[in-house]
Amino acid sequence: MSDPTILLCLCTCPDAASAQRLAETLVGERLAACVNRLPGVHSTYRWQGEMHTDGEELLLIKTSATRFEAMQARLLELHPSELPELIALPVERGHAAYLDWVRANVAR
Repeated sequence: MSDPTILLCLCTCPDAASAQRLAETLVGERLAACVNRLPGVHSTYRWQGEMHTDGEELLLIKTSATRFEAMQARLLELHPSELPELIALPVERGHAAYLDWVRANVAR
């Protein structure tokens, strides 16, 4: 398998429970092959004119470009934040067998 492009998506969650719910849903619905949860992230940002610093969990979501729109829609539906962070980066290189595994696990 060489196509489609694999994406590494970054999404922060305000707490462990919402991060776990998102991870389980995205993998369970084959919208992501794997989601890593990284606790202990501290984000500093401006929201509605005020500076905030919050503890969050960072999700590393592995999916394919063809499944991104469906994954994004589901994530936005379930995420507790008004404006969730979701950034997708194309994976240019990686272990071919792993990338094939990602593709196979998000195939419809």
